[in-house]
Amino acid sequence: MKPIFEKVTVPAGASWTLFHRRLPSFPFEWHYHPEYELTFTLNSFGQRYIGDHIAPYRDGDLALVGPNLPHTWQSARPIDPAKPHTAVVMWFNQGWVEQVLRPLPEFRATCRMLDASTRGLGFSHKSAAEARSRILALLARDQTAQVIGLIDLLAMLARDADFMPLSSPAVAAKAVSESEDERIAPVLAYLHENYADPALSVATLARRVHMSLSTLHRLFHRHAHMSVTDYVVQLRIGRASALLIGSDRPIAHIADEAGYHNLANFHRQFKAMKGVTPRAFRRAYREKR
Repeated sequence: MKPIFEKVTVPAGASWTLFHRRLPSFPFEWHYHPEYELTFTLNSFGQRYIGDHIAPYRDGDLALVGPNLPHTWQSARPIDPAKPHTAVVMWFNQGWVEQVLRPLPEFRATCRMLDASTRGLGFSHKSAAEARSRILALLARDQTAQVIGLIDLLAMLARDADFMPLSSPAVAAKAVSESEDERIAPVLAYLHENYADPALSVATLARRVHMSLSTLHRLFHRHAHMSVTDYVVQLRIGRASALLIGSDRPIAHIADEAGYHNLANFHRQFKAMKGVTPRAFRRAYREKR
């Protein structure tokens, strides 16, 4: 299922876009755009699709989608049938981040959060509840106050210790920036090129990048917040998810290409990560065509 490119229009006199969306329903519209998107959903139950992540959403759901990551929301029913499904959507581009936030040391944590949004981010109930009044207040402000409010909102969300990446790293794979530890770049490059190799091991990786096992484990966990083994599983399941969404190939062939030569192990790890079987995952996307 190929996502559709969406062109986001910025209003005259503004540097970003704020949109108050009110509809009888949110249709499944699988799309992407180069802008960041922060979406706050109201009066709606449904399913949220971000990359290869599927999860239910409800009133007060808050999610951040990074540039060019396919996504959509599909409503099931409103909470109050007399009112429309509602979303407050905020779009801003990479240039805005680089010019407004990146130069200021006070926004380092905010920029780290935005960099992490290449996989999509979900926020804790506590942060979403705190964000609610700030987001709704934006709708009544002038453009100058709105941009100040957006900056304040992003800084507040960056303090959420429990925000979680949503999509697999394989779906949102990107080059490591020059500002990151240069030692991690060859590690990630090797993993993204060889994750499907059944002979891949942490010991092999350490030899390839000329590190001791202890140094590799420490460096990788500091960068990725998970072990090398868990990261490889996410890469493999992410690749399998992309093939399930975008092709009609048999599941056994997809498992093999993703690095699983034991089909039962593939099914077990896929369900552990996605909460559904590979077949059910494919059906959840195919039914929306």
